[in-house]
This record gives sequence, structure tokens and C-alpha cells, in this order.
Amino acid sequence: MKVRLDNPAFIVYKFISFKAFCRSSLERKGTAKLDFLRKIEIEVQEKWEKEKVHNVCFCHLEKEKSCHKNKFFVTFPYPYMNGRLHLGHTFSLSKCEFAVGYQSLKGKKCLFPFGLHCTGMPIKLQRYIEEMELYGNPPQFPDEDEEEKEKPETSDEFIIKDKAKGKKSKAVAKSGTATFQWDIMRSLGLKDQEITKFAKAEHWLEYFPPLAVKDLKLMGVKVDWRRSFITTDVNPFYDSFVRWQFITLKERKKIKFGKRYTIFSPKDGQPCMDHDRQTGEGVGPQEYTLIKMKIIEPYTAKFNAMKGKTIYVVAATLRPETMFGQTNCWVRPDMKYVAFETTSGAIFICTSRSARNMSFQGFTKENGVVPVVMEILGQDILGCALSAPLTSYKTIYALPMLTIKEDKGTGIVTSVPSDAPDDIAALRDLKKKQPLREKYGIEDKMVLPFEPIPIIEIPGYGNLSAPLVCDELKIQSQNDKEKLAEAKEKVYLKGFYEGIMLVDGYKGQKVQDVKKPIQKMMVEEGEAMIYMEPEKQVMSRSADVCVVALCDQWYLDYGDAEWKQKANEALKSLETFCEETRRNFEATLAWLQEHACSRTYGLGTRLPWDEHWLIESLSDSTIYMAYYTVAHLLQGGVLNGQGASPLGIKPEQMTREVWDFIFFKTSPFPKTDIPKERLQRLRREFEYWYPVDVRVSGKDLVPNHLSYYLYNHVAMWPKDKVKWPQAVRANGHLLLNSEKMSKSTGNFLTLCQAIDKFSADGMRLALADAGDTVEDANFVETMADAGILRLYTWVEWVKEMIANQNNLRTGPADTFNDRVFASEINAGILKTEQHYDRMMYKEALKSGFFEFQAAKDKYRELAIEGMHKDLVFQFIERQTLLLAPICPHLCEYTWGLLGKTSSLMKASWPVAGPVDEVLIRSSQYLMETAHDLRLRLKAYMQPPKNKKGDSKPPAKPSHCNIYVAKSYPPWQHSALSLLGKHYKSNNGALPDNKVIASELGALPDLKKYMKKVMPFVAMIKENLVKNGPRVLDLELEFDERVVLMDNLVYLTNSLELEQIDILFASEGDDKVKEDCCPGKPFCVFRSEPGVCVSLVNPQPCNGQFSTKVDIRQGDSGDSIIRRLAKVNRLIKDLSRVKLMRYEDPVLGPRRVPVLGLEEQGKLPISNKSVFNINLEEKRVTLADNGLTVDIGNSLVYLVH
Repeated sequence: MKVRLDNPAFIVYKFISFKAFCRSSLERKGTAKLDFLRKIEIEVQEKWEKEKVHNVCFCHLEKEKSCHKNKFFVTFPYPYMNGRLHLGHTFSLSKCEFAVGYQSLKGKKCLFPFGLHCTGMPIKLQRYIEEMELYGNPPQFPDEDEEEKEKPETSDEFIIKDKAKGKKSKAVAKSGTATFQWDIMRSLGLKDQEITKFAKAEHWLEYFPPLAVKDLKLMGVKVDWRRSFITTDVNPFYDSFVRWQFITLKERKKIKFGKRYTIFSPKDGQPCMDHDRQTGEGVGPQEYTLIKMKIIEPYTAKFNAMKGKTIYVVAATLRPETMFGQTNCWVRPDMKYVAFETTSGAIFICTSRSARNMSFQGFTKENGVVPVVMEILGQDILGCALSAPLTSYKTIYALPMLTIKEDKGTGIVTSVPSDAPDDIAALRDLKKKQPLREKYGIEDKMVLPFEPIPIIEIPGYGNLSAPLVCDELKIQSQNDKEKLAEAKEKVYLKGFYEGIMLVDGYKGQKVQDVKKPIQKMMVEEGEAMIYMEPEKQVMSRSADVCVVALCDQWYLDYGDAEWKQKANEALKSLETFCEETRRNFEATLAWLQEHACSRTYGLGTRLPWDEHWLIESLSDSTIYMAYYTVAHLLQGGVLNGQGASPLGIKPEQMTREVWDFIFFKTSPFPKTDIPKERLQRLRREFEYWYPVDVRVSGKDLVPNHLSYYLYNHVAMWPKDKVKWPQAVRANGHLLLNSEKMSKSTGNFLTLCQAIDKFSADGMRLALADAGDTVEDANFVETMADAGILRLYTWVEWVKEMIANQNNLRTGPADTFNDRVFASEINAGILKTEQHYDRMMYKEALKSGFFEFQAAKDKYRELAIEGMHKDLVFQFIERQTLLLAPICPHLCEYTWGLLGKTSSLMKASWPVAGPVDEVLIRSSQYLMETAHDLRLRLKAYMQPPKNKKGDSKPPAKPSHCNIYVAKSYPPWQHSALSLLGKHYKSNNGALPDNKVIASELGALPDLKKYMKKVMPFVAMIKENLVKNGPRVLDLELEFDERVVLMDNLVYLTNSLELEQIDILFASEGDDKVKEDCCPGKPFCVFRSEPGVCVSLVNPQPCNGQFSTKVDIRQGDSGDSIIRRLAKVNRLIKDLSRVKLMRYEDPVLGPRRVPVLGLEEQGKLPISNKSVFNINLEEKRVTLADNGLTVDIGNSLVYLVH
């Protein structure tokens, strides 16, 4: 059977097969790059493991004091072991990792230990047991239509999260929509038979910690794993350490016993912890400021019975700082309220639900009992005249609002229409609708005179944000619920986090910074009280709706004045890397008071003096960095601390006196059977490594963990200030592809998934590029994909250079581009070093890789004579070292390619040579000029505008004159002189354009140039911001003609021209003289006429072909060959081309060439020969050795 190749079916089959081949090839090619990087990483990690390069110990140095300057100790908050590490963890800890890589290259002894936090365990074991009892093992849960799902509570309130709270609610928030605990674990990828084991506490401690270690090792972190540990009393050494810490704190009067706010079941008479709850797991107390608005006498008839008593309607607000803007308060007419007597004898009016909460918080004489004086309806309160705190209105009134909910707050709502869309909408309703006022007995004087008070300036919304956004969204009434929700979303959180206060006493301060001070001030002056209620409804297992109660608890007294003063002292010397972090610390230390350090359930260390209590997770994690320094000598490299101690020490030997001796250098040697030299070794380890040089963390830990970190260090080492924390590097949260990471939406990556997808170094590159500041960073998957390609391409180029090193140029490296490249290498080293020093890794990646690679690419493009071998290999080595902290695996591999025998981990940071900034700027000038010339050439080639019809584009130019100016034209010179004078006299500032225009207009010589002068001034001002005061110089700092002449071949080739001439502006016409200025060359393109001749190649089977080229007046043989090479891209080496002419220009071209005798009948054209043309006759002659010959219509070229 014959198949016709032109058959359509066969063609389609071939097309589909080709597409499939291409697609599979691309996939294999992409996977091959990733696989190549992963293979390198595994090999390098095995090498590091074998050589133990990350294991560090104190060396017995003679001069211990001096060695402190040569160490670097960095830590990261140990993560909770309730799941796999994810990309958010990885982003923060990558800052530690990059810092260790850099500081190691700087010659410092580096320690990066990594612990694993198991205290508390946010997911409770009881849930597994109950689910197995109710639904079997594995559980068979009811379908959704069989069981009514509990709908999550919705709230019209935006909650400003109290970041000082514990983290246990995080796990609940991250569990997505799963109703059952079993389903949550399934969402983590666990099978039923594995989940069953989690009903036992010890399985948590056994399962996730080894996975965390495994994932981090795949990332290639420089961690000394011998020092790793898990927390809780399962680890006897760590348990002993925490007990010692708390005994010390208690003796120093830092720990006290007293009442603390906690979720409480009145029916059960005890705190209701997570495992005691039917609903509301993870819910904690929500703090409100209870605003006291006094009812002004004379009272209405309803309240006559309470005459002589002080009556307050009390509103619970999350925003006490907005009370300056109160215009009224809101009451729901049909809602039931109670009036009850407080401990002071005053009467509070609120809902019975909130009164019940208050009775457990010391508001009433008898705990848990609400002494109700009167039950009333909201309509009884309407129209009451009130005296409210902070507002500029002396009297405000209680007005109706129909949307108030009973399950939040007190049922009384403060009204701040300047910043709350609900309030302005309701107030406008009452103002516009007289029948509504009449319905509820509201007089005009209670509403009409009251206008919103400007109290907060919000970027983009001004000082009356609520009216503005309501007008923008065209909100007509308080019933426009969807639009009001949108309005609140726009302004509420933005106002809190970005708003600036306008009121006296707080003017110019950020809203978020003044909330606590204003609350404190109002409480102290008796205008407000602290009130708590559960964030959401909590139901105990006894079906009791829980309250927030003040219960007896052990707490750390962070409000103690002396302790707070010490913490502030530590903060002053703390490096925070950015002012926002410092301000957050200052704000936290200002408002921070007591913190409960104990709980009655979960995993952890028990309080040594009261073992009924467990130490909670934010309290056993404040000085464990000290434990890192000795953990490897106690635990024996086992996470749970139950291995054989390398020093032969047992946990029970670690008495309080032993710990004192290790960590307090003034403590005497204890009574112990531990040999003295072993304890001295432990002490030396601690003294060598401490203090912590940098602690890296997410910014959300500043108001809690990081502040406690400061407090506890100054408490434990009050006089030994060198042990206090040295630096805290806080970073923002990590977005994934510009969106919040979320398991429920699928926009989520664990650490191991990211490594599988992008390789360790590809992921690390994208993490470094994600962001540096405390603003949210962004991990972009396309960047990670591009990173794989960049890294692979880099290694392949290194291999290519090594293979072809004998073809690279040698001898003096003294060309213009050699010197520029050398300077750019050195400048890149210095700039990258500065970024690494400041822990700005996005910037370090930019200068140390992206810009560094761009410098190499530019050198490769500009070095027409070829790259210099010494510079190429110097660049490769420097690039490897600069990128090593971020991409260590690939750099270790490259280091080996260079023939280095020792590990890159033992290498040193490169020492930068001299940097010629002027030379670098002259190179930048060259690139800008080349770019400008290309744009001008493109514009030149555009066809002229022709209204009558299409016009042909001009012929491509063959020549160009580039004019450079030694000085500015007179009008520019005058303008620059004036700007320079002002710049010097005004300390580096220039006046407004009006002033400049006025002064320049007064100069007679400039009057006819005024249309050009001010645009020129605007350009100079713009360049002044970018490049500094040198733009005001009247002459350039380098000779631009020399720069262009040195790179003439590059410019000619880049523009695909025959010839470029560099001339001075003084040699040009008036337009050139007027428009050309220093640093801004002027160019004139032109097309030189020529006569077209054929260039014939008679050589058989060599791939060359015959073509036509123009010969121009004065051409040489070399210029013809260069022109030929532009047409025939197969010609790579011009030195191999031989140009010839026919002896007989008429008959020669007609003869058939003889194989092997291609030069027969032809004569070579020497380099001294010159071509002359006669355009009228289309005739070309050749002048050679005084003879002139006609070449006819053809020439011959041979390629050897």
C-alpha cells in the first residue's frame, strides 16, 4: 500500500505527531532542569552531612572575649508541631538561613539551632475519642442533609485583632470548613489508620517533629541538628530548664497570683477550657472599652424611682479612640434592657446578657449576681439627654437604631458618624425623615444640630471618611445593608491601621498607636471601664452559655513599672532594622500588663510550686535560646532529650544550682556529683554563644512573643546586659501569587511541596525575592519557575566557559569594557554586602545576582575583541560567593566545577577591589546613547506623514554622524548656572518653577528660548533626584567622544550601519549646535549612494551562496567583506574570507569554475585597494598600486 505524502490525512497526522513531540520535549526539558537541580541538592546535602559542616562547638580559645566578636547566633521561633511546615514558616526562617550563609562567609562562627514546639497542642485529644465513640473507628459521619449544620456567627463588626492573645485559635482558623476533627486531619493528607493514633498525646510528639526535620533538611538549612529538641515534660532536660526559669522568675517577684479574664461556665463553677466545650472551641475573651454615658437630670418619668442615683447607659466599643467624634448614642426601641446597681452604687443600663458577663468581672457586689433595679424597653431610653466622654458636644441624645443585635456588646451603641458608615446612614435617616422622628418622640433639637466631627485623617478618604464613602456608594438609608457592608470594608480597617489622629493631645499620631493610651486615660478618669465577653458564643458540655470571668491564675506581671523600664532599656539598644518594628515594640511595651502564664490542660511543663497548673505556650518560649547553647551536650542528639548525654549527665542532676552555674557567671560552683570540668564546658558554651545576635520572626509576634522575649531576658539577666537580645528582624506575612495562603481555597504550599515543585534553590530564590520589609511579601510561582531556568542557565554558562577557556582572550585586561566590567564586579560586591548586612535579601538578590548577571551579559555584548579569561573566571567565583547564602546547593556545585577542593561552606566573602564610579557612569552613558540611537533610527525609518496616501519609508541609512558637545549651548548654560547657584545657597534644594522661570525670563539672552528653557529645567530637576548634584555640572566628568570611539565597532554593528563618524557639535550646523549638549549626543543618519554588484562564491558544497551588495565610493576590500557578512550570516570569521576580482570582468563571470581551481582567472583584492563608483554609468572601478581597473558587475569571495 502506498501512502501519498500530500494526502490531507497524512499531513494532519504528521502535524499532531509533531505537536505531541514538541509538547513532550518541552515537558521533559522543563523537568530535566528541575531534576538536575534536585540531583545536585541531594548530592550536596549528603556531602554536608558527611562533613558535618553545620555542627559547631565552642573552641577552647585563649582569648574568650575577642571571640565574641567573631560569632553569629541566630534563632527563629520554634513552630507548633500540629502539621507540616508551610511556606509561611519557610519565608520567615529563610531570613535566618540567608543570614547564617552570609555571616559564615564573613568568617564568623555561626550557630542556627532549631527547636520544635509541642506545648499546649491546639487540637484536643478528647475530640478524637468522642468521634470514635459516636461514629465508630474509622468514623462514619452523617451526611450534611442528615444533620443540621451549625451556621457560623456573622457579625457586622470588624474586629481589630488583639495580637497579644495566644495562638491556639490559629489551628481552628486554618481547619477550613471541616466540622469534625477527623476531617481536619484527613485534610492534612493522613489516612484513617494513622489518624486513630492521634488520640494519644505522645503520638503528636512522635509524628510531626521528624517530618519537620526531614523537610528542613531537604531545604538545605544550615542547622546544627544536635541541638534540636521538642518541648513539654516529655523532654526531661528541657522540662528541668523551664522549671528553673520559672522558679527564678517567681523568686524575683515577676510571677504573681491573682484574677485573670477567662472563659467561665457559671453552671459548672469553673473555667471552661476547649476540651470542656460543646461549641466555641478556640474562642477566647474579647476586650471592649465600656463607655459610660451619664443620663442628665431631670430624669424622665420612667427613671424617677432612681432619682438621686447616678445612671449610665453603657456602650461596649472596640474603638475608644473614636469617642472624640460622638454625636449621639443608639438604642433599639424594642430591645429589653436591665438597669442594675454596680459596686460603686451607680446604675448601669445594658442588656441582661452583658450584665451577666459584668457580674463575673467585679462590676457587682456579689460575684455572678446581677442586682436588677428595673427592667426597661429601649423606647424608654430614647430622647434621654446624655453627657458622653471626649466628644466636643456638651449634650448628646439617645436615638433609635433598628439594626442593633443583642448577642454582641451591651445593646447600647456609640455613634461616630464621621468614621462609621452605619452611624452616618442612620443619622441622615433621622435628619431627613420627620415622620421617623415623630414615631419615636425625637425632637428636632436632638438630631438636626449634630454634624459629624472630623477626628481622623485617612489616606484617600479625608477626615470624614464615612460620609464620603456613603456618598460614593450612593447609600440612601440604614437599610442598604450590602452597600453599608462594602462601605465598612473600605474604611474601617484602613482607618485603624493607616488613619492619623486630628484631635488635640494626639494630633499626628497613628490611630493604632493611640488606642491603648486613650483607653487607659478614660479608665483612669472614670469615663470608661474594661469589659470582656467571649468572641463568639461558647457552650459548655453542660449546655451552659459561658461568660468571661475574672478567675484566679498565675500570671507574669509585665505591667510592673521597674520591669517595664528594664524592657524599654533593652529596646533602646535593640537593632530592629526598621522604624515600624521599633514603634510596634514601643506601643506594646506601653500598654502591656499581666499575661496569664498557666493553664490547667494540655501538654507542657508543670509549675514547680503548683503542679495543678501547666505553663502555657507563650511563657515557656521566651529564653529557650539559652538552652540551645548546651542542648547538644545534654540530650545526645535525640529530640525528646531521652538519649545518652555526651557528658554523661542525667536530667535529675540538673538542679536549680546547676542551671544557675551554667547561665549566671557570678554563681558559685554547686554541690553536685557532676564533674567540674563538664559543668565548666557547659558554661563556656553559653558564655561563648550568648547573646542572640538576631531573632527573626513574623511581625505579628511583636505584640506578644517578641515583647515577652525582651521582658524575660532582662528579668533573668538584669545586670548582665551583654546577654540581652541584640537584634530582632520582623517580616510581613507571605502571600502566595498575590493572594492570602489558604488550605480551603487551595492557594497553599507546604515546604516539601514547594521543594518538589521548584527545587530547594529555586524556592529559596523566590523566597528571597518575595520581599524584605514588614509589609506583606509575595511568593510568585512564575518567579520560582523562572528561577529554575536562571539557575540552570547560569550553571550551563559556567560549564561552557570552563570548556572553552583556552579560546578566551588573555594578556592585559585593559580595554574600556575590561575596566568597566572589573569595576562593576567590585561595585556589585560592595552593594550586595551592604544589603546582606541590613538583612535586605530581595535587594541582595537584585544586586548580587540579577544586576551582577546583567553586568556579565553587557560585557559579553560589548567586548567585540572577546571576553578576558581572568575577568570571566573572577566573575564566576565572585558570583558563586554572592549567591551562596541564598542558593547554596548550586553554588557548592559551581564551586566544585571551578576546581575548589574544600567546601564552599568554608570559603570567604570576596574582597572588593577599586571601583571607578566615573568609568561605570561612562559605560552607562554608552548604553543609554546606544538605546537612544536605536530609537532615533527607528523614528528615521518611519514613512513621512502623507495626507494624500501611503508613502514609502526612507531607505535604510548606511552612515551616521554622531555629534558630541564639549559645553552646553548658551541658553542651557545660563539655566544650569542659575540652578547650580540656587542649589548651593539653599542647602541642596531648588526653588519653585515660578521663581526659576521669573529669574530666567529676566535674562535678555534667554527670551527667545523660553519655550525650551522650562522643559529643560524640569528634566534637570528630575535627573537631580535620580543622579544627584553632578547633573548640575557644566561639563561631563568623562570624555564622551573617547567613550564612543572606544566602542565604535559595537555601535556600528548594533545599528547595522556601514560607518559612524564621531564629530564635535561645533562642526555641525546651527540645529546641531543648538540641540546638542554634554551627555546628550545628536545624530544625523544618511544613506550613501552605491552601485549594486554580485558577489559570487564558486566553492561547491560549502553552504555559501551568491548575493548582491552595494559598493560605495571609497570602499575597501574589508568594508565589502563586512557588508557581505551582514547579508550572509553563515560567515562567522571574517579573517577566513578572501575577496577577488575577475581578470576578464566580461567573460570571467560566464566561465564555469573548475573543481579545485576556483581561483583560476581571478586576482586577489589587497587591503590597500580603493573602490570608486560612477553613479551615472553604474560603473565600479578599483584603484590598486596606481592602476585603475574596471571590475564589471561581479566580484568573487572564497571562504577557507
